[in-house]
Amino acid sequence: MDIEKLWDRLEPETRQWLLDNPGCRILPRAVVAAITKATGAQLEQDRHGETVLSPSDCDFIRTAAHLQDAHSHKSP
Repeated sequence: MDIEKLWDRLEPETRQWLLDNPGCRILPRAVVAAITKATGAQLEQDRHGETVLSPSDCDFIRTAAHLQDAHSHKSP
């Protein structure tokens, strides 16, 4: 899917869901629909409408979640 290239086009709620669920390897239909709506990208889906993330997509999301977590715990 290459979530890194789509990241800036995602709605904030979708990005937050991904950051809140960094270990998720299979995206639920609602998240797939939100990504498609925001980006126009046609994601490969299984018969349930879910999309399996590639290892590089998972790495990107985990890194983004880690950076967000580190940023939110910084002292003012």
